[in-house]
Parts: sequence; C-alpha cells; structure tokens
Amino acid sequence: QVQLVESGGGLVQAGGSLRLSCTASRGTLRDYAAAWFRQAPGKAREFVASISGAGDSPSYADSVKGRSTIFRDNAKNTMYLQMNSLKPEDTAVYYCAASERRVMPRADDYWGQGTQVTVSS
Repeated sequence: QVQLVESGGGLVQAGGSLRLSCTASRGTLRDYAAAWFRQAPGKAREFVASISGAGDSPSYADSVKGRSTIFRDNAKNTMYLQMNSLKPEDTAVYYCAASERRVMPRADDYWGQGTQVTVSS
C-alpha cells in the first residue's frame, strides 16, 4: 500500500515550465509502476505519462510527447513530471497514480489528490 502526495503545480505563462512531484508518504514507490493523469474542467480524466517501477519504459500521451519527461528517484520515493513549453490546454488538475500489479494504473489502484496546473496565454 502507498499513500501518494502531488506537489509542484502552479500558475505559469505559456511556454514556461513546471516540474510536478509525486511522493509516496507511505510505502515504497519503487515497487509500483506509476503514471500521471490530468483532468481539465468539464473534461474526462486523461492519461499523460507512465513509467515502470525501475524507471524504464516511459510512455507519453501524444498531447505532451516531446514537451514532457517522466522520471523517478526511487531513493527519494518520488516520481516526477517535467513539463516544458506549456500551453493553455495543459491547464488541469494533475494526478499521480501507482499500481503494484499493472503497467497502467486503474481507478482501483492508488491515487493522489491532485495538484493544479494553470497555464495562461
């Protein structure tokens, strides 16, 4: 079991950068595949990026590919999403999720409570 806490969101101008963090305040994140999702107002939650427990096999949604990097520091029990060249359409609440048994976390896996990212034009 892991308890996840996101941080690093905020307000940024279009073209700027943010680094989101997801820290396991309980449990060992190394044992879990992890991913970032986001949900904009009035929109369904969508996949952003994922990474294996060992830190290999990163995967990205087309909407962020080439602008974002997912990585993790298991010694710090933390997973990150570095976002560059941010666009207003990146505005959303960003959630991290982790799964011990699946490559892609599902609703019944472990989720943080989200961090707000707002990109102004």
